Amino acid sequence: MAKFFGNLNAVMIVSLLLTIAVMLGLHPGEVTANSVMRWAHLFFGVLWIGLLYYLNFVQVPLMPAIPDDLKPAVGKHIAPKVLFYFRWAALFTVITGLLVAYLSGYVHQAMVLQGPYRLIGVGMWIAIIMAANVWLIIWPKQKRVLGIVEASADEKAAAGKIALMASRTNVLLSLPMFYTMVSFNGG
Repeated sequence: MAKFFGNLNAVMIVSLLLTIAVMLGLHPGEVTANSVMRWAHLFFGVLWIGLLYYLNFVQVPLMPAIPDDLKPAVGKHIAPKVLFYFRWAALFTVITGLLVAYLSGYVHQAMVLQGPYRLIGVGMWIAIIMAANVWLIIWPKQKRVLGIVEASADEKAAAGKIALMASRTNVLLSLPMFYTMVSFNGG
């Protein structure tokens, strides 16, 4: 068992197979493209926001306390991997959320904040802004901070401050976004 649980890919494949078995065995005839997209949206959303919170509640606050000789382990190995999953989870969360709205027939009304879809529309726009922060601000700035893109020490420091503000903006927006998502009763 230790070998199996030591292999993340194997665990995820078995988890996916177990999910399919639950879908088809306990919910036969109810599995639709929409229900699969809702499940995928939840998975990617948990991954994205989980990593957002990990970065803001754990990694960033602890960096000043990490001895200088150990910081390269974070900057060269941990942070790039975290940011890989972070940015792709953000994109797939938005895509699957839009697909859920499309398959449920309310994507247009939500995007223009119309009628009973205004609440979920606000949440969708917040998520789009947050994903844009990830792809257009946080990731480009973090590439400088991590040395993936060449930058001077001053440029790295400035990039780090901007990335932190964008990341904290996403933390700030996450709770209102959650509220809109769990409070929407349509679709």
